[in-house]
Amino acid sequence: MNKWIMLVLGACLAGISTSAWALTADEIMQRVNDREDGDNIVMEMQMVLINKNNEQRVRRMQQYRQDKGEDSQSVIFFEEPADVRNTGFLTYDYDDESKDDDQWMYLPALRKTKRIAASDKSGSFMGSDFNYSDLTSYNLSDYNYKLLKENDKVDGSDAWVIYSEPKNDDVKEETGYAKSVIWVRKDNYVVVRAKNWVHKSPDIKFFQFKDLQQIEGVWFPSEIKAQRRFGKEVVHQTILRQQNIRLNQNLEDSLFSQRRLEQGL
Repeated sequence: MNKWIMLVLGACLAGISTSAWALTADEIMQRVNDREDGDNIVMEMQMVLINKNNEQRVRRMQQYRQDKGEDSQSVIFFEEPADVRNTGFLTYDYDDESKDDDQWMYLPALRKTKRIAASDKSGSFMGSDFNYSDLTSYNLSDYNYKLLKENDKVDGSDAWVIYSEPKNDDVKEETGYAKSVIWVRKDNYVVVRAKNWVHKSPDIKFFQFKDLQQIEGVWFPSEIKAQRRFGKEVVHQTILRQQNIRLNQNLEDSLFSQRRLEQGL
């Protein structure tokens, strides 16, 4: 989500080099970035918003994603509850690092489509603990990486621990994060944990990507947990569950248009 958040929404397996033990932090992140992530994907999602009093709000969505050459396109439609039904979110994720990714949000109550400006991408997506920037890719060249730990364990799997820091303040402003520590599984290059320091805030966000499942050779987490903390206090958390994931579906290009976004489900 920062690339890792977008990657785990469609995470997949890549070939493992026999020299993996010698990889640098930059090489590891390049392999995370380069993994095949499937195409023409349809999935159901459940988003649970939990406040500090443990009060919950549940939202249900449908997501569609396809590759378009080297680029990718994604659209999310909210189904439930009634107050967010037919809210839509469209993303064009460009491979060209010189181009800013495009994002639009359709709000049916206002009958208006809003383009998400770069200055707004650090904002909360639909009241969740995911930023808009978490739902698109990032440019590898915008970050410095350092291998903090060659061998660690996450849920019984071997992992690298990598420090990531934006090279300039513009990237920090756009993503909403000042620095990160990332855990990458060694056997499949899937990001399974991340700790993000919120830019210009004392808060820290923790991400966990749990219960990995392999579908047609592609790895997906069944659950993504995002938790915002102030010190030891959990301020808010979001659980995103991915269900009924189907690859290689017949998707029309028109599905990924602003006109279709405004039609809803």
